[in-house]
Amino acid sequence: MNILAVDIGGTSIKMCLVDSKGQSSVFKEIDSEAMQGGQHLVDNLLKSIEATYSGFEAIGISTASQVNGEEGTIIYANENFPGYTGMNVKAIFEDKFGVPVKVENDVNAAALGEKYFGAGRNFKDFLCLTYGTGIGGAIVIDSTVYKGMNSCAGEFGHIMLHPGGEKCNCGCVGCYEMYGSTTALVRKALELDSKYDNGRKIFEGLDQGDTRLEKVLNDWVLEVAYGLVSLVHIFNPPAIIIGGGVMEQQKLVASVAAKVQELTISSFSDVQIIKATLGNKAGLLGAASLHLSK
Repeated sequence: MNILAVDIGGTSIKMCLVDSKGQSSVFKEIDSEAMQGGQHLVDNLLKSIEATYSGFEAIGISTASQVNGEEGTIIYANENFPGYTGMNVKAIFEDKFGVPVKVENDVNAAALGEKYFGAGRNFKDFLCLTYGTGIGGAIVIDSTVYKGMNSCAGEFGHIMLHPGGEKCNCGCVGCYEMYGSTTALVRKALELDSKYDNGRKIFEGLDQGDTRLEKVLNDWVLEVAYGLVSLVHIFNPPAIIIGGGVMEQQKLVASVAAKVQELTISSFSDVQIIKATLGNKAGLLGAASLHLSK
């Protein structure tokens, strides 16, 4: 089966063809231009697919925002995707291309990608978290994403870790992602030096001997671990897969795992903290798996 996989993000849209073994080809990336609105984003994507791809038998779409997977609609999109909320993406693409279309939230799709083609292959049950601008989460139980009553389960970034703490974009205060996201790490590093404006530069600074960053990183690892320990004690999972650009640092994943072990009740300590392996292909392969895994 030849599947067109699409991964819609706030900055770019990735596309490729994926076969039944998870092998990808004909990769393409375009600017999402999301701030110009949901209709513009979709129209631009339709034109790009039409100009590049043919012969696919199904379409799998991974997208930022909250998704009703059954209906293929966008339940909620934040201000980075104006006009996207309420769009029936499934219907639009099925009408255009005449093939089956499935739509999933990007973090859920990434978890499915890891399940079928990556770090989750040996687990029927696991949690998946991505650390970036915020913190995304997914719950996999018996090889299926658990979505909750309104298809919104897994909002781990909004665990309230610090009551009375920093205000989050969600309107609450003290949320996990205000302390454990890559954004939070960068914010603390910028207090030391304005040159540390992204995660890559922070780790370059550490490698170059800027010892001021050690406390910043250690404090951040502790915040990451706090959230994970809460999840370990709630779900008792065999594994938690963690990803996002910052987690490409293998030593960082090991540090997080060690801190989780230190803080976890001994009867829960068998949990494995594992680095995601698919990188920026996770969403694409997860989108394809929506058709392959049934």
